[in-house]
Amino acid sequence: MQELHSVRDRTDAPRSALSEHFSRIRHFSEQLCEPLAIEDYGLQTVVEASPPKWHLAHVSWFYETFLLRPFLAGYQVFHPRFEYLFNSYYEQTGSGFWPRPERGLLSRPTVAEIYDYRHHVDAAMLRLIDGCAADDWPQVELRLQIGLNHEQQHQELLITDIKRHFAHNPLRPVYRADLPQARLAEPRPLAWQTFEGGVSPLGLDAGVAAGFGYDNERPRHRVFLEPFALADRPVTNGEFLAFIQDGGYENTALWLSDGWAEVRQRGWRCPLYWEQVDDAWQLMTLAGMRPLNPAEPVCHVSYYEAEAFATWAGKRLPTEAEWEHAAAEVTVAGNFVDDGWLHPRPAGDEPGLKQLFGDVWEWTGSAYLPYPGYRAPAGALGEYNGKFMCNQMVLRGGSCATSRDHVRATYRNFFYPLERWQVKGFRLAETLS
Repeated sequence: MQELHSVRDRTDAPRSALSEHFSRIRHFSEQLCEPLAIEDYGLQTVVEASPPKWHLAHVSWFYETFLLRPFLAGYQVFHPRFEYLFNSYYEQTGSGFWPRPERGLLSRPTVAEIYDYRHHVDAAMLRLIDGCAADDWPQVELRLQIGLNHEQQHQELLITDIKRHFAHNPLRPVYRADLPQARLAEPRPLAWQTFEGGVSPLGLDAGVAAGFGYDNERPRHRVFLEPFALADRPVTNGEFLAFIQDGGYENTALWLSDGWAEVRQRGWRCPLYWEQVDDAWQLMTLAGMRPLNPAEPVCHVSYYEAEAFATWAGKRLPTEAEWEHAAAEVTVAGNFVDDGWLHPRPAGDEPGLKQLFGDVWEWTGSAYLPYPGYRAPAGALGEYNGKFMCNQMVLRGGSCATSRDHVRATYRNFFYPLERWQVKGFRLAETLS
């Protein structure tokens, strides 16, 4: 009995901390929705961007499906059909799922019912964290960490999806009029940092000290890097405007074949949310329309646009191994959602690499593929990352819509190369002879 009591004592503190962390993250999702009108909760203007109320329900479905139903004795689901309505893409749960393009067609359940659902799940989760049997706790803790990071991912999607929906409206609605704004300025001159290359580790250590990481960040392995140089900051609006003015969107020689097809089919002539009004460029932000700031990192560009710019500039995009090698010893600091800007800021004048973390996700030239030796986890949770390792590109570093405690140097984000609605930018690289 003394041994069991000691084990219980060792787990009480982290359980208490996890309860607080859980409650904080759950509250932040709802806080992000406070500026919305009730009419905004059901909007789905494009397939890739889901309605806010769907996000609020889906993250609750995750806890209910992967934690409460298997581990909390006597748990009663809030509604038997929510398992089907709010499953995103998990085939192995057996419930099926409502089609993604039709999430905005559901007027019911109401927003009030979804908030009731969240609070039902919250109360049950706190009971589970406090009372979970010691034998089950390692698995519960692991799934809870995944669930919390999963909700943070959907908090970022909430922000970017709301922006996408509002930009669709000719009224250009304002999400928050009180967001700060950087003064208009020209970009600081671009500088370069060189790296000798050689054998370098890639991926997250398996040890406990490494902290939480997704399965796609493992196993840690070695790669060989040729000597390279990395731009000290991301490409700016002003620099991208020069690409546009030089006919970048009309010059087929700069584009990958698939990218050129998207340019012609979609009529791209500038990044998403840019608008030219009376010969002046403006862009849509979560604070409404603002003048284009030349010093801010360019964002809402596809991989194809980033790659075309790099070709135009006589450079290339960094590989994810180069990016991680450069970021490995850099402190995770920058402009995150925690800072309340919800928009990229101009780079500072400090020496060395700037804005590796925060501001904009950075496209790399690396396809999203499994690391050598990767095996997807068994069961439905194995679908979280593994089944998307095809036809997508890796992004690194987080953005102004990402939580600071959500990212790390090894974090691998991934999107299809044509997608633009996330806060995506890029920095340049070059190979050294």
